[in-house]
Amino acid sequence: MAREYSRTDRVADHLREELAQLIQREMRDPRVEMVSITDVEVSKDLAHARVFYTVLGKDSADEAKPVTEALNKAAGFLRSLLSKGSTLRTVPALQFRFDTSVGRGRYMEDLIERAVGSDRQASDEPVQD
Repeated sequence: MAREYSRTDRVADHLREELAQLIQREMRDPRVEMVSITDVEVSKDLAHARVFYTVLGKDSADEAKPVTEALNKAAGFLRSLLSKGSTLRTVPALQFRFDTSVGRGRYMEDLIERAVGSDRQASDEPVQD
């Protein structure tokens, strides 16, 4: 049986789309250029939302710390813009976090490529008795 598309999932999808556009269009801070919203997790009571993002060229949370600070500082501004353009009764409080899954994915891809390369090298070597 198919899983229902819950209200929290719908709100999270709506916030992800709207925040991506608002950050791109409305924010003037140069630290938040090249930010992509990857996921939003909304609490069951719709009071809080964790917004996960990535930044082009940044692979760790330490590298993206200034961006995280800028986004969390602008959370109230973004929340007010969301409330003006939304039909939600209340807009969740926003908390921005750097999404490390993209960096971990690149790392795993690199490990796989190295393993495949070493397997190819081992199979190309002549067998010595």
